[in-house]
Amino acid sequence: MDEIKREKSKVWTPLFFSVILVIGMVVGFNLRDSLRSKRDLGVVLERNDRLEEVIDLINEKYVDTINTNKLYKDAISGILKTLDPHTVYIPAEELQSVNDDLEGSFSGIGIEFSIIRDTIQVTGVIDNGPAGNAGVMVGDQLVKVNDSTVAGNGITSEHIMHMLRGKKHSSVQITLKRPQIAALKQYTVTRDLIPMPSIDASIMIDSITGYIKINKFSANTYNEFGKALKNLKDAGVKQLIIDLRDNPGGYLKAATSIADELLDDDKLIVFTKGVHASRTEFKTGEKGMFESGKLAILIDEGSASASEILAGAMQDWDRAVILGRRSFGKGLVQEQYDLADGSALRLTVAKYYTPAGRCVQRSFAKGKEAYQADYEKRFESGDLTGNENTMPADTQKYYTAHHRTVYGGGGITPDIYVPYDTTKVNAAMSDMLYSQELKTILLNYYLQNKAALAFKTPEALEQGFNGFDGILKSYLTTLPEADRKKVQKELMQKEKLSYFKLQITAMVARYIFKDNGYFSITAHHDDVVNKAIATFSAADYSKLLGIQGN
Repeated sequence: MDEIKREKSKVWTPLFFSVILVIGMVVGFNLRDSLRSKRDLGVVLERNDRLEEVIDLINEKYVDTINTNKLYKDAISGILKTLDPHTVYIPAEELQSVNDDLEGSFSGIGIEFSIIRDTIQVTGVIDNGPAGNAGVMVGDQLVKVNDSTVAGNGITSEHIMHMLRGKKHSSVQITLKRPQIAALKQYTVTRDLIPMPSIDASIMIDSITGYIKINKFSANTYNEFGKALKNLKDAGVKQLIIDLRDNPGGYLKAATSIADELLDDDKLIVFTKGVHASRTEFKTGEKGMFESGKLAILIDEGSASASEILAGAMQDWDRAVILGRRSFGKGLVQEQYDLADGSALRLTVAKYYTPAGRCVQRSFAKGKEAYQADYEKRFESGDLTGNENTMPADTQKYYTAHHRTVYGGGGITPDIYVPYDTTKVNAAMSDMLYSQELKTILLNYYLQNKAALAFKTPEALEQGFNGFDGILKSYLTTLPEADRKKVQKELMQKEKLSYFKLQITAMVARYIFKDNGYFSITAHHDDVVNKAIATFSAADYSKLLGIQGN
């Protein structure tokens, strides 16, 4: 049984460790609400020469040649090792991409791509972006960037992104191969700011239920959320689901601004304090756009930091029902300090506390490795898959506005627990859905069937889609015999075949309707979303929030 559980955990373990990395290097939100107000470390510290003396001695006297830059990096890592897991050193070469993610934009040409068998396939073109305006289309294959050949030479996604990104208004020449056309096409594209949306989807699930999925809290998230919510209100939304699953956090300002749209005036959203940081409170202000409709917040083990601030404020004020699984448990505040060589230090300076006074930070007393291994332990114990028996790390009781008991010390515990569904998703299913073979087949299917896929809505596509059997047959023919038998055995199970078909349909919808199309199809079959809709019934909803007389 333990071996089976470990195999199942492989599905999400790589994703979780990626979330940990993102949390450590990207997520730490800033007390001044924006990394654009980054502080120079020299403003607050004078240099201590001991480290310089040691490195100078090593350079002058050590028996072998030494990489001085590596010595500095290792020394800094050693210093930080004894601190919390979210105080991190960011090398100069990584800082720009880390900041771009939080700023919500970068300077580039506006394409999405996949590397399939050493070929760079354009899988998406940003509407009204530089590449789209120049004539680049989905399905084009990138052959050269300026004078450098990028096809068939083992190039990585990171290298391609580095080549395509650059200063705003600078130019880059790209050479493309278009399917069914022999001649190569050249385009000179002028780089511009490309948005990195933090709202994956904003849709009406039914006539009164809206759904917004937020993937991070960047500098643009609040504006994106405001537009999404306005569109849903215009469509008649009466009850709202906000999906924060796998959202690792980001800017404090984005989270508190969204909370302000959901809570009425003069309510505490969060406060921060530390040994060297006095208490700072963040409260609601002007009237929000959705202060009274029914509200559900979805969280899971990948929801951290700013996600937990928003979920915690809604729970403490009994404003929303929280559904899913216990969140990550990051209650620390970082400030970013620029260093002289272009690198930066993200230093934990305070803890944040929900309105009821709880800190959700889980313990890191056993070290960073144990801290990062928490997800796998939760999976193996059954905490994520149905055995909800873990006790809160902080046994001190806190109380919501309606005197419901809540706890801190280990994330936000949902009001309604919904386990991870292992009957549909396991390592084999993950390998199938994210394989290069399937990506290639889906892209080719879309390019060859554009006319037949001219559906007006994602719902119409789901009802009228008849390409699954052909896609499955093509996929199976690409596999070696042993792998093909494994896939066929996996899909003999009715639930897994149904889930695989659903995902294929949703992936095709994404080509036509962008991310809204994907989530328009998958949300209707999502256990947590459906549980939220069921919970909106008056009796259950009011009872869960401790509301009397309804």
